[in-house]
Amino acid sequence: MAGLSFDHGNGSSAEANRAFKKQLNKVYGWYTGGFLVFIVLLAIAEQMGLSRAAIGIVFLLATVALYAGIGIMSRTSDAAEYYVAGRRVPAVYNGMATGADWMSAASFIGMAGTLYLSGYGGLAFIMGWTGGYCLVALFLAPYLRKFGQFTIPDFLGARYGGNLPRTIGILAAILCSFTYVVAQIYGVGLITTRLSGVAFEIGIFLGLGGILVCSFLGGMRAVTWTQVAQYIILIIAYMIPVVWLSVKQTGVPIPQAIYGSQLQKVTAAEQRLIDDPKEKEVIAIFKQRADEFGAKLKDIPAALAADRAAAQAKVDELKAANAPLADVQAAERALAAVPKDEAAAKTAWTAAQAANNARARPLAGMPRHAQQFAGNPEGTDAEKTAFDTSRRNFLALVFCLMVGTAALPHILMRYYTTPSVKEARQSVTWSLFFIFLLYFTAPALAVLVKYEIFTTLVGTPFDKLPDWIAAWNRVDPALLSVTDINGDGIFQLGEMRIGGDIIVLATPAIGGLPYVISGMVAAGGLAAALSTADGLLLTIANALSHDLYYKMIDPNAPTGRRVMISKILLLVVALLAASVAAQKPADILFLVSAAFSFAAAAFFPALVLGIFWKRANKWGASLGMIAGLGITFYYMATTQPWMRGIFGVTSPVELWWGIQPISAGLFGVPLGFAVIIIVSLLTPAPDREVQELVEHVRYPNLVPAK
Repeated sequence: MAGLSFDHGNGSSAEANRAFKKQLNKVYGWYTGGFLVFIVLLAIAEQMGLSRAAIGIVFLLATVALYAGIGIMSRTSDAAEYYVAGRRVPAVYNGMATGADWMSAASFIGMAGTLYLSGYGGLAFIMGWTGGYCLVALFLAPYLRKFGQFTIPDFLGARYGGNLPRTIGILAAILCSFTYVVAQIYGVGLITTRLSGVAFEIGIFLGLGGILVCSFLGGMRAVTWTQVAQYIILIIAYMIPVVWLSVKQTGVPIPQAIYGSQLQKVTAAEQRLIDDPKEKEVIAIFKQRADEFGAKLKDIPAALAADRAAAQAKVDELKAANAPLADVQAAERALAAVPKDEAAAKTAWTAAQAANNARARPLAGMPRHAQQFAGNPEGTDAEKTAFDTSRRNFLALVFCLMVGTAALPHILMRYYTTPSVKEARQSVTWSLFFIFLLYFTAPALAVLVKYEIFTTLVGTPFDKLPDWIAAWNRVDPALLSVTDINGDGIFQLGEMRIGGDIIVLATPAIGGLPYVISGMVAAGGLAAALSTADGLLLTIANALSHDLYYKMIDPNAPTGRRVMISKILLLVVALLAASVAAQKPADILFLVSAAFSFAAAAFFPALVLGIFWKRANKWGASLGMIAGLGITFYYMATTQPWMRGIFGVTSPVELWWGIQPISAGLFGVPLGFAVIIIVSLLTPAPDREVQELVEHVRYPNLVPAK
């Protein structure tokens, strides 16, 4: 990046823009070539004996140092540069930066894993997220760019007038962005741990340094050029292992083209595994364990006393027989693991019963990959109900992800950085293209990995299982654990518990590629998580410094103070998010999806009606945002297990029409629209000047600007 000066001045001539874009093409062309050469050199070093630990550390340090270098080169105290990158980012590069901003840990790490575990149901994420960009292009991006504000709360304050809509917008932006950024930092910790071997909590704070150095020093300008660099890394890292698996399995280097044929093979392998007597043996053992825990739950006091007595007797027996110290210590650990009281026993045994029941099913509890929905529309009443509920949740999730995408503050902020409204539209098109490259590949990746595991891994003796299984088990046993349940020494599918968050990261090892490719994929995942975290942290810090401090507390604050306050707040929010992520609060995909429901319910009705209905007013927008976000948060807090635990909700879970908490925005969005419309009609209309501004933004050739 040494040849590029990011301080490109304030000129706005077409010639200057063309020269700047030409310079960008040259620099990022050299950068891409340099990255590929770096990979080749590391591969050669691996063949010459460079250790895996060293490769991981080299990847971690090199990529973080690269992003830090761009951040240092792009440092600025100018408000326009810090908040909107000087509004000089060409459409193609803004599209690439948006793609990186969008390719969060959920897209890069979680999506293919979700497709692996849930098959057809996982396509809701691809359909919803991709469809959301169509809504952005049609309803929001160009119009928001015409209004010309720095942030979404800024737009709400300007469009609806007064500090109330702005304040609600600030709180909503912080809520959805903070939820989202916790998921990204969780992903950063996961990847950093895999690369460097440090503890998960330490990995989080190591990765945090890479996040902060860009957004802290240069704001949106540094984040933009870093995200372009990160997109190049992440798309190369994502594509190479998938292309390799495609060639290995079919000889065709286009994974998207062989998706259908490999899915047919996976379907055949699924039937073979369902009929396998060894798999049925494993299922029976899990069912027996679930029944044993069920029996304990019928008389908890007696079962707890029996367990404690048996564990104590085992310890006494081993000590009396002068057994080896390791055996005695193992027995003492088993005694310590016995629940302390009846409440703890009930919690532990209920969870164990549910976990064993979940695995006491064919295909390790996974649905058939090509099966559209659960249940059967032509079956029993229970099967028909299951089918209807599954289909309803699929459509609800698609809706929430689409509308949430169109309302995420950190994504909409990106369209404030283009030179013109025309380039804002072009930027959305480029964003869709760069996102499409990964999204069109993810379903193929899931099927190729599933085929590899079903046909190569299953049936392998336990003492010959590949190294990557033990490596990931050390990172986090909850993500991957393998146990010889039936004691035959042969690996069956039902004996592996795997989390979706490691599928992409483990793909190179599953395909038998050199470790340097695993390091590259981890670096790609790190780039995805860092790029999104940068944008989210900047959104939160800007909402507080620009919208709260500058617009509401001290309108006369000098530029330098505003930017400095933003940087201080960014640091505080980043450390707070890292401390929450270190608690491993929930899986990445739920956290991300919760952020989408929050954004959809809080912002989408207010943004759309603010642009397309001049009668929408301050009171309607304020109450609409509160109502939509409130009902969404309430539904999640009363139905999602992790949130129920946080808020101490003990009442039975009652799902409305069977809708899962991940799609809670389904209730918030229509309520938000209804409240805004009704309240706006019952209260005074906005000022004439505001109504004329709305008309001018929509019809600039018909309504003159004031």
